[in-house]
Amino acid sequence: MIRTGRERWVQREPIENMALGDAWKQLSWFYYQYVLVTALYMLEPWERTIFNSLLITVAAMAVYTGYVFMPQHIMAILHYFEVVQ
Repeated sequence: MIRTGRERWVQREPIENMALGDAWKQLSWFYYQYVLVTALYMLEPWERTIFNSLLITVAAMAVYTGYVFMPQHIMAILHYFEVVQ
């Protein structure tokens, strides 16, 4: 406990909780910016959930497709430029 100028006692949080709280504030700020930039604040909660689900699904499919097919394309490009025999 720390004594302040008004004779009140203020209890400080441990460092671990402060770091977790700071991380949570940062994530909240990023989500707030995402909602503002994409204009999701105008949607109802169920519409926002559907939009976010579709966005995550499309992003996951793009990452999976890149993981599966990019090595084949890279090897084809390397064979074309005769970097690999």
